[in-house]
Amino acid sequence: MKKGADQILTKYVETERLYLRAYKAGDGPMYYAAGIRNRDHLAEFEPDNVLMHLKGEKHAETVVTGLAADWTAGDYFFIGIFEKATNKWCGQVYVEPTNWELLEFTIGFVADVHCEGRGYVSEAVSRVLEMLFEDLGVYLVKSECSENNSRSLRLLERCGFRREGYVQKDAGNADGLINRDCLYVLSQKEYLNR
Repeated sequence: MKKGADQILTKYVETERLYLRAYKAGDGPMYYAAGIRNRDHLAEFEPDNVLMHLKGEKHAETVVTGLAADWTAGDYFFIGIFEKATNKWCGQVYVEPTNWELLEFTIGFVADVHCEGRGYVSEAVSRVLEMLFEDLGVYLVKSECSENNSRSLRLLERCGFRREGYVQKDAGNADGLINRDCLYVLSQKEYLNR
């Protein structure tokens, strides 16, 4: 199957407490503020996250414009998570089509330091999985997560993922220790039967 216009995620959806949307022009200042606010929070498990490397509002605006273009091209989908009641940024979900032919995707996520423990990211990931499996007909979704990131491991399991194995990391953490990532998978059949 080839990537087509019908295989691009919807740019705006809602859940009970949240709205999820693609980033757009003008989001730079908000995205930069989120990056600054979350640097310490993301340092241990997300050192390569784009939020960790924003150099200012202008640079962040360039980044979000690029993320919007990647969405339109169907290359990557960075989905902002926003609280309906306040319009506050609560995190993001990252979706990458790793194989359009086999309809395999990768998913990742981060929570804003001020929104952890409220179930927002679980709610958002569940809604994104619904779009992937039900709207796009995706066959398999994978996720890698540090074996030491217990909150994210529990979130994946709550969303129906099963641990498939481990991936050895080439680089060490800030403390110099080399840890493994857990590989989690969720097939369309597992999703529909849960």
